[in-house]
Amino acid sequence: MNGMRRGCAGEGGGAPCGPRAARVALLPPLRNGLHVPALACLAMLVATRAGACPFCGNVGPSLAERRDRAAAVAVGEALGDAVAGAAGSTLQRFLVHAPLGSPAGGRRAERAVSPGAAVDARVAGRLAGTAILFGEEPAAGTEALRWSAVAADEALLGHVAAAPPIGRPAAERLRWFAGRLEHPDPAIAADAFAEFGAASFADVGAATDAFDPARLAAWVNEPAIDERRRGFYGLALGIVARDARDPLVRRDCLAALDRAVAAPGGDFRAGYDGVLAGLLVARGEDGLDRIEHRGLLGPRARPLDQRHLLAALRFAHESLTDAIPPARVAAATAALLASPAVAADATVDLARYRAWDRVDDVAGLWATLGGDDPLVRRAVAGYLAACPLPAAKAHLARLDRENPAQLRTALEAASFPAGR
Repeated sequence: MNGMRRGCAGEGGGAPCGPRAARVALLPPLRNGLHVPALACLAMLVATRAGACPFCGNVGPSLAERRDRAAAVAVGEALGDAVAGAAGSTLQRFLVHAPLGSPAGGRRAERAVSPGAAVDARVAGRLAGTAILFGEEPAAGTEALRWSAVAADEALLGHVAAAPPIGRPAAERLRWFAGRLEHPDPAIAADAFAEFGAASFADVGAATDAFDPARLAAWVNEPAIDERRRGFYGLALGIVARDARDPLVRRDCLAALDRAVAAPGGDFRAGYDGVLAGLLVARGEDGLDRIEHRGLLGPRARPLDQRHLLAALRFAHESLTDAIPPARVAAATAALLASPAVAADATVDLARYRAWDRVDDVAGLWATLGGDDPLVRRAVAGYLAACPLPAAKAHLARLDRENPAQLRTALEAASFPAGR
């Protein structure tokens, strides 16, 4: 959701991408002839799926998307065992029962499917009983469709047949799927979540009226909820709270978010980034104040929580500029420079935000946290190389005098996408 693309071109765009994209713009050489890649820091920014929810993980295509992009869709029944196929795939034979219909307006170009035919389809593992068969257009030079299969009971068959076509307005489609979130049938619940995971922040906001605030409030604080979905539910709850006309609904949503933020976390706390983002959506700058008052910006906060916070701050900088000034997001990010576990990531984010007024704070990391952490040195070198201020060039010249080999290594590492 909301396309938090973090690519090598940075916010300004226009720079080429790829592993060596940063090398295209060079500052004057330092005293030893070393050229500094001016876009090095921006090359370290990790790309994510454009338009997708930044807190939902990899959800994959929904069943409606697969249905509407397939050349043919049918209901089939498994025959025999699964066997190994080419290129590590697993195949299983299915008997075709009948084509599976879809609502009017679907973009699928139907290919004839013969009931009674047997087809070999890719499967994730052996299936038993009924399945939905998706036939993709064949590879060049062949005529046979390439089939894949998903296990399906009667409820899922009805769900896929009735799901609105992908060509309809996104908000309209999301309203249909909103009532199927956490459906008793796990496959339907997962498919509904996949639709929201691929939606933009604006489209989710336009479908706010379809959410049940009480259910969202319960899910975001339910220990048994799928952790991968908690982040989206936290963000959706923040949208509902922000847009609620009923003050009691807003009060209850905010209370649920506050409880979720304050809840103790374990070693695995997936979704906390979305909960924090939901708080920022609902409360704006006051939400940032609450996060600070909870101590999440301080060096004693749990490193895992601070990683989640960085993700929420990136989202705020990208999507909440009307509610939270970018300078405040940058200031909160800069506060995390004192935390060893996230200092490198915070430095990269500051470069992405072009927060060059933090140049002295960033440069100071080289002698503190950078002494033991090459990732911090790489981030510092990248930030200083990208920063246009004379102070950055002065810091680079000083580091070059003190340890030219170490600086060269850091700058060369900063020219490549970060693996962290």
